[in-house]
Amino acid sequence: MGIYMVSVTAEDWHDADEGGRAEIASGLNRELGRRGLPPYEPGPGPAPRFEEKLVAPMGGFVELCREHGADDLLAWSVLVPVSLDPEITVTTQEEPDDPVAIAGAPHVLLMAQRLAASVPLPPEVLAPSGPLALTSWFLDASAREVPGADRTFHTALHLHAARHCLAHGCPVVYS
Repeated sequence: MGIYMVSVTAEDWHDADEGGRAEIASGLNRELGRRGLPPYEPGPGPAPRFEEKLVAPMGGFVELCREHGADDLLAWSVLVPVSLDPEITVTTQEEPDDPVAIAGAPHVLLMAQRLAASVPLPPEVLAPSGPLALTSWFLDASAREVPGADRTFHTALHLHAARHCLAHGCPVVYS
């Protein structure tokens, strides 16, 4: 068990069943319409799966975000490949007291790149290499040799999530 960051297929984005995101999708599109923007639709066809488990502690990353004015990286739970300023919040029937924060991948990518300039990112964490690759790196002994490996993990995680979202036109969510 635990918390994962995963990509969402177009089918799951519109699925109303448990695990589906239809209510979030329709709330996002309503708000985009209010802003005079076209509705968001995930890219067609299958995309490579993005999946990472949040195994690293968050404390160092939270501190890093605050030091660099990147608190927005801590606020979203759904990432979409659309420019959103400001982020959008959607209330769902399942969690009416806990709105879902939706961020735009272009903004998240810029903030993560800003953090990456201040954090040591070894070559093995820079290149995405499949589901759970970053998680495996963090759990491997080589991560212990990197100062602030928790900051490195979360910075690389946000870089990879935003890039994946933009490259494949699919949402990325915490699950």
